[in-house]
Amino acid sequence: MTSFTIQGNIVDIFNKTIYYGEVSVENGKIKSIQQTTDNGQPTTSFILPGFIDSHVHIESSMLVPSEFAKLAVVHGTVATISDPHEIANVCGMKGVEFMIENGKTVPFKFNFGAPSCVPATTFETAGAALNADDVKKLLEREEIKYLSEMMNFPGVLHKDEEVMKKIAAAHALGKPVDGHAPGLRGEQAKQYIEAGIYTDHECFTAEEALDKLKYGMKILIREGSAAKNFEALIGLMNEHYEMMMFCSDDKHPDSLVAGHINQLCARAVAKGIDVFKVLQAACINPVLHYKLDVGLLKEGDAADFIVAEDLIDFKILQTYINGNLVAKDGVSSIVSSPSSVINNFSCDKKPLDAFKYKLDKWGEEESYEQVNVIEALDGQLITNRLIKNINEVIIKDGYLESNPETDILKIVVVNRYNNAPVAKSFIKNFGLKKGAIASSVAHDSHNIVAVGVDDESLCRAVNMVIEANGGVSCVDGDKEMILSLPVAGLMSNEDGYKIADDYTAIDAMAKSLGSTLAAPFMTLSFMALLVIPHLKLSDKGLFNGDSFSFI
Repeated sequence: MTSFTIQGNIVDIFNKTIYYGEVSVENGKIKSIQQTTDNGQPTTSFILPGFIDSHVHIESSMLVPSEFAKLAVVHGTVATISDPHEIANVCGMKGVEFMIENGKTVPFKFNFGAPSCVPATTFETAGAALNADDVKKLLEREEIKYLSEMMNFPGVLHKDEEVMKKIAAAHALGKPVDGHAPGLRGEQAKQYIEAGIYTDHECFTAEEALDKLKYGMKILIREGSAAKNFEALIGLMNEHYEMMMFCSDDKHPDSLVAGHINQLCARAVAKGIDVFKVLQAACINPVLHYKLDVGLLKEGDAADFIVAEDLIDFKILQTYINGNLVAKDGVSSIVSSPSSVINNFSCDKKPLDAFKYKLDKWGEEESYEQVNVIEALDGQLITNRLIKNINEVIIKDGYLESNPETDILKIVVVNRYNNAPVAKSFIKNFGLKKGAIASSVAHDSHNIVAVGVDDESLCRAVNMVIEANGGVSCVDGDKEMILSLPVAGLMSNEDGYKIADDYTAIDAMAKSLGSTLAAPFMTLSFMALLVIPHLKLSDKGLFNGDSFSFI
């Protein structure tokens, strides 16, 4: 490997100092760091440790790991804490193996976890299941750094045997356990944390985060394409920066092209938060918490560092991983290479009649006079449960149909693993005035979810996804568009920048139908996520996330 020396303002996050000096690299390691003046030079660039996304599902970028890395390094990201439970819910152990092996093809530090909840619940149809023995085998692998988010917080609170075995296996191997407990407060939060779960990325209020911080939990500030909690939580960093990290969780390709953790650093500094506190959360805390093999700009460390134009906008000039220059001046050095395809898709195209919604009394909590409606919230994964009068939807020939005037639209979930009846309900806030959108990215089991104004558009949008064995689709009259996702129905194996452009185009088409959501496809993908309150739709029916039961 080559040796080189680089000069600039060296940012020592541990000692909270900046000085002008030079970093010498040899054989992928930092050989020495020499200070040449006492103070930094205001017109010179800054050398600092690389950024780390402390919780991300690579699959949500719609890119295989190697292509995700290609885009991320441009923004100074050198490593991720990556939960592969999306592909695991589709393809099981083979899916996790695919992510690990594809990640190894590029100079980027992916740190994968063992998915803890596959399937996420028993109230939906998934493509695979991982039991406690499967999880233990994964945790025993060197490449697996932690137990991924324990979404089954009721199982933790009630000490479910399988859940506790998974947590115990991680503890026995000295690997951390990630949490996922939206809204959990007080004694229940304390009990959840005392089970040995020390992070949460699901806090959506400062009060909830403070409640968990006082019990010793580390809080991840999440800002993804759909869930945006930065504004609610960033004020806590002044006092609690040693217990906080940044993450994206789910980030679509167009968003990744625009920026990554560097954007959160810039926003935090703009709010007046001390830059060293911000950088501790962005660069240092994930390495220490997860015990990562990622350099922290110290002698003897792996040469994982970045060069930024300043510590205000965090424009990244260069990114180094193990001493390799992987990005310079906005251009990635990571070259696309062919990727294999893995999938699990087995359902037939649906007839139009499958989408008809018969007027009926279909649950203990619902009558002929009222209808349950999911209220989607822009920038949040949680939804509200609305009870609407039946006259707010359209009734035609004994069937319920979407009503664009009241913005109460039909939502459907179609089982992608076998032929089964189409689950139907209603949703508000998508705002479509015509057409339909559909996606095989539908957390966490990744059946097909669609929202539309009429049954014909819904049927066409869903069948386009089925024909492609996965993807996101949009229908507007005689116009159709689909972004195919042949890898597990979640990811493309094509060039990341091309997919970002294709996604931008289909996102614009969805918005042209009337949607005012910032990311309609990302929001759509969470409408079947049963582990997030309050009302969701699975392929088996409408689900109450508070009582954890069907309606």
